[in-house]
Amino acid sequence: RERKILEVQVDKGMEDSQKITFSSEGDQEPGLEPGDIIIVLDEKAHDRFKRSGHDLIMKMDISLTEALTGMKKLIKTLDDRTLVIQTVRGEVIKTGDVKQVQGEGMPAYRNPFEKGRLLIQFNVVFPPNFDPSVAEALAKVLPPADEPIVPDDHDEVDMNDYDPDTDRQQHHRRGHYDEDDEHAHHGPGGVQCASQ
Repeated sequence: RERKILEVQVDKGMEDSQKITFSSEGDQEPGLEPGDIIIVLDEKAHDRFKRSGHDLIMKMDISLTEALTGMKKLIKTLDDRTLVIQTVRGEVIKTGDVKQVQGEGMPAYRNPFEKGRLLIQFNVVFPPNFDPSVAEALAKVLPPADEPIVPDDHDEVDMNDYDPDTDRQQHHRRGHYDEDDEHAHHGPGGVQCASQ
């Protein structure tokens, strides 16, 4: 059996699951037409960019200061160039905002000079807390907060951090206590009150 090495040419812009066919290069047997060899591309995941057709999508964290006062960031492209992106003073970036850079996505198959977009999804990283004096200084320069009209008849309550994992564990433990309470009330001689 003869061994043959086939060279696979992956062109710019080819996509995941795209097929490359080598006609009549399959196993050959006397009296039978040789079959085709079909190579199916399996796109490898990238640590920074995600592909969507001809577009590349990336996530970018920015600080609260950058989100409010402007930012300048560097992006290393897949072909090892450095892009400089920046916002203008007064432009505010919010978590979930998406900006685009035309012509910095993936090249089109068989037309490598036509490229998709680079889409940048922003995530604003907030500081864990502020010194009260910093909070007061910020309140003076930021737009004023809405002050609600509080009625005379109101309840002031405490608001605490919520952690779903801790809450689930406490709720689960609390459920066991409730069951114990139910068994204690419904024992012999226990009195049940009927609701009216």
